[in-house]
Amino acid sequence: MDENTVIIGTAPDSWGVWFPDDPRQTPWQRFLDEAAAAGYSWIELGPYGYLPTDPSRLADELAQRGLRLSAGTVFTAFHRGGGQKGAAEDAVRHVAELTAAMGGQHLVVIPAMWRDDVSGEALENPELSAEQWTDLLSGHNRLGRILAEDYGLRQQFHSHADSHICFQPDIERFLAGTDPALVSLCLDTGHAEYGGADSEELISKYPERIGYLHLKQIDPGVLATVRQQNLTWAAANTAGVMTEPPHGLPDLSRVITAAENLGKPLFGIVEQDMYPVADFGVPLPIARRTRDYLRSCTSRTRISSPDS
Repeated sequence: MDENTVIIGTAPDSWGVWFPDDPRQTPWQRFLDEAAAAGYSWIELGPYGYLPTDPSRLADELAQRGLRLSAGTVFTAFHRGGGQKGAAEDAVRHVAELTAAMGGQHLVVIPAMWRDDVSGEALENPELSAEQWTDLLSGHNRLGRILAEDYGLRQQFHSHADSHICFQPDIERFLAGTDPALVSLCLDTGHAEYGGADSEELISKYPERIGYLHLKQIDPGVLATVRQQNLTWAAANTAGVMTEPPHGLPDLSRVITAAENLGKPLFGIVEQDMYPVADFGVPLPIARRTRDYLRSCTSRTRISSPDS
């Protein structure tokens, strides 16, 4: 693999998948078929239980389609203290075991949202107390150690809309309070833009902390409405705040170039939130066009095998 290559892949999210099981989501077999048909070789696991959880079966399903797994994904809520450490560990271990068994090297870790991601109901205060910040930071340091020592995985922390780590000051405070040896940043360009964070600036200021990319764009017109009306993430997503590249922000060609200039290999996983999918025929053409666009961004970007 070139040391300054961004390896482009995709995820179930780009097929409208948020949950392990939901009739409004693309069936998992169709997702795998279409990810391969769109020309991708790398995918993420998505919500645990969406794809088969038996390692032998999943390995077979991936091999049949020439697909490989870059990472798994989990949600955590360490800021809530109490029994959250044990609960998070139990959930993480299932995902980590499957991810490692598939040859993945990363676990994308997303903080719990203070508003429900479907109903938009406020579940807790949007601001963390000093004690909650301490619990959050120590929880992720501990998790990073478990992932590295027990599974050989790297923790990639993912800031998220309607979570306590959404805006750039939050992201920077999180990075300042966590151990670089245990926690890297999954820079999600869409969620960063949603929170007013600058992806290129984060890459420039924290080159050693950038360990993984989620590539997506925000429709600035829809985002303006979201801010004016204080819409929830659920409502924003339904309104189409995530848009097909290259029609939104940030400029992914600039982000990819900045990432390549770090001089290290990185996965860049395409995620275009579109839950729920009203028509299962919608995702595949978008996935193909997005792949072609990203391929045009720079000659160094890899779409298929890391060894190609």
